[in-house]
Amino acid sequence: MTAHRFRSDRRIPAALVALLVLGVAGLFLYDLAAVRAGRPALAWRRELAHRLAVHTPADPGVQLVGWALALAGAVLLLLALTPGIRRILMMRSPDQDGGLGGAQDARPRLRAGIGRKDAAQVLRDRAVQVPGVRSARVRMGRSRVRVRATSHFRELDEVRADLDAVIAVGIEELGLAHPPRPRLRVRRRAD
Repeated sequence: MTAHRFRSDRRIPAALVALLVLGVAGLFLYDLAAVRAGRPALAWRRELAHRLAVHTPADPGVQLVGWALALAGAVLLLLALTPGIRRILMMRSPDQDGGLGGAQDARPRLRAGIGRKDAAQVLRDRAVQVPGVRSARVRMGRSRVRVRATSHFRELDEVRADLDAVIAVGIEELGLAHPPRPRLRVRRRAD
C-alpha cells in the first residue's frame, strides 16, 4: 500500500463557493416560483435577460467576464486537484514495514507525517555531532536533502564519509515513505 500525501481541507474556498451557488440558486428559485404564481419577474432578472439578448459574445465586456469566470474555475479546479500540504513529508505506516500479516487488516490505517523544517532540524542536529563539522545547514525537499557543512579540522574526505553515513542513518530513522536522496557539500571553514 502506498502512502499518499496529506490533503488540505480547503474549507474556506469550499464554503465560499457553496454559499455563492446557494445564493444564486435561491434567487433564481424564488424568482421562478414568483413567476409561476402569476407575479412579474424581478427587475434584475428582466435586466439580465435584456442584456443577454442585446450583448453578443464578441463584446469586450462579455469576453472579459468570460475570461474572469474561466480563470476562477481553473483556480478552483487547481485547488481541488492538488494535495496542498507540501510542507509535510509522509512517514511509513506500520503496515508498510511488514507488520503482523492478516491481523493488521482489522486495525484502522495509521497515517503520520513530519514537517520539512522539523526533519531538516533533526538531520542538522545529527550533522553537527560528526567530528570535524563546525556548522551545518540542511534544506529538506520532497525528493532531495541538501546538506552544507563547514569543517574546521580533519580531512574533508573523512568528514564527508562520516557525514554521509550519519545522514543516511538519520533519513532511515525518520521513517519517511519516500526517503529523499542526500546531497552533501563539505567545505573548509574560511578564516
